[in-house]
Amino acid sequence: MISLNYRDSRPIYEQIKDGLRKLIVTGAMGPDEKLPSVRAMATQLSINPNTIQRAYNELEGEGYIYSVPGKGSFASGGAGADEARRKELMARARELLAELKYLGVSEEELAALVREEPEMPGAAEREKGGQQ
Repeated sequence: MISLNYRDSRPIYEQIKDGLRKLIVTGAMGPDEKLPSVRAMATQLSINPNTIQRAYNELEGEGYIYSVPGKGSFASGGAGADEARRKELMARARELLAELKYLGVSEEELAALVREEPEMPGAAEREKGGQQ
C-alpha cells in the first residue's frame, strides 16, 4: 500500500500523506472507503502511531479524508476539493510549465501533456540528443 524511503529528505508523515493522497486521487482508494486504523498502519509500517495520526490530520484538513468518531477515517468523495490545496497545485503546475517552456518544449507538446496524450512523435529523439 504505502512504502517508506528512509533516505528521502521528506519527513515520514509527509511520505505517508503523499502516499495516501495518491491512492485517493488515482482512484485506488474509492470514495468513502475506510482507511486502516492509525494503530494498524503504525504496526504495518513499524512506526509511531503519532506519525500516522499527523498524516491523517493533515489529509483531513486538506479535504482528502474525513473522520467519523468511533468508526475511523474514510476517503473523501470530493478528494482534493480543498481550495488552498487546489491553488497550491495550480501554482506548482504553472512553475513546471514555465520551466518546460524555458527548456524548449513546444506549445503542442505542452497541450498534449495537459490532455494526457501519448508522447509527441520526435520528443524521444530530442531528449536523446539533449542528453549527449
